[in-house]
Amino acid sequence: MKILLVSANTLKAPYPVYPLGLDHVAASIDGRHRVRIADLNSLDHDQALPAAIREFAPHLIGISLRNIDNTDTTDPRGFMGGYRALMDTVRQASTAPVVLGGSGFTLFPRRVLAELGAEYGIVGEGERLDLLIDALEAGQNPAAVPGVILPQSQETDFPPPWPGDRKPRPRQGSDHLPWYLKHGAMLNLQTKRGCPFRCIYCTYPLIEGRKLRRVAPEDAARTAVELEAAGARYLYITDSSFNADVEHSLAVARAFKKEGLTIPWGAFFTPLPLPDGYFDTLAAAGLKHVEFGTDTLCSEVIRAYRKPFTVAQVLGAHRAGLDAGCHVAHYFLLGGPGETRQTLETTLDNIEKLKKTVLFFFCGMRVYPHTQLYRQCLEGGQLEAGKDLLEPVFYRNLSVGADDIEQQVVEKAKGRANWVVGAGGDATADIIRRMYAKGFSGPLWEYLIR
Repeated sequence: MKILLVSANTLKAPYPVYPLGLDHVAASIDGRHRVRIADLNSLDHDQALPAAIREFAPHLIGISLRNIDNTDTTDPRGFMGGYRALMDTVRQASTAPVVLGGSGFTLFPRRVLAELGAEYGIVGEGERLDLLIDALEAGQNPAAVPGVILPQSQETDFPPPWPGDRKPRPRQGSDHLPWYLKHGAMLNLQTKRGCPFRCIYCTYPLIEGRKLRRVAPEDAARTAVELEAAGARYLYITDSSFNADVEHSLAVARAFKKEGLTIPWGAFFTPLPLPDGYFDTLAAAGLKHVEFGTDTLCSEVIRAYRKPFTVAQVLGAHRAGLDAGCHVAHYFLLGGPGETRQTLETTLDNIEKLKKTVLFFFCGMRVYPHTQLYRQCLEGGQLEAGKDLLEPVFYRNLSVGADDIEQQVVEKAKGRANWVVGAGGDATADIIRRMYAKGFSGPLWEYLIR
């Protein structure tokens, strides 16, 4: 069977993201099948995709939907219109059945399946596509495959995590890799799946499960070195939280160093209590950028968000990152449950204690199905059961509105380039694009540090 996998993500703000998930899916498909990837970022004209479909003549087309919207109240952008246009293009070029998947699809599976009119959908990890292919070839019921849904499916259960080994491998021969090498040479890899934390708004446990499934550090290091040999000048670790398992993250860093990785890398961290010298070990292995998912610096709101740290631990982790010579950034998510004008003031006051950093502010909390936040909104009467959340719905804080929060943050940010409200939008993406064209690589936010 010939399988075409399409990466539908074209969002380039703040920078383009290599479609790592499709590499994992492609690698999981049995070798008796022919697999190709079509990445919309790398296709150079409007007719490139239909031409590729007609030339390859696939028997099955998989489309990965990474995001439904950008979750940014300051610059809201939805992507369903683009996905509808993509489905029209696919239908005009082929009669092959379509399978939808990806993290965006997993959050709204039945709704998106109906909206786009695909034949199948895969909830959760996309490696189950190989099981769907086997079922189709054998004439068996596809809906019997865990995670697979059809238009007539009535219920959507989140399947257990995919049980396969975590062995990431780069696809150096893929047609889309050169595009990313040309546009920043910032590639990515994953060292574990799953998230053990219980933040009220987060969807990672829905998509990947709560149990951590780790890549062997030696495999992660060999993959990193192979990506460097393929032309990568920077690596980003895509784990939901790189230090969710402190010992594993240390082992990965030591393996990077032992394997001879020479390019810098970055990752997302939770500001937990860390052993002495933690960031020093990572920095010695090439860690350059530390991005903390801090959200708030007010104790009451930390508890309301169910974050696994304290204000003092945030400040300690911040100092440890700086002392190791890393660039440090913090992401804040303001206006959720427990936020008031006073808690906002407390957070903004405590932020002044974070020196030599970049601060990214998101003013409003997106509500996703099946999260604790969703349940709170139901119980509090903010949502009716069954409400369509495909169009962005944000938590409605009765104490302080998102507009008031944004106004206060913008006022505080005046004259300070390291205070960024939202993702920065097209202006930031354009700056990064021009810096990439001059040979820079990485997230580049360190140039905002004051």
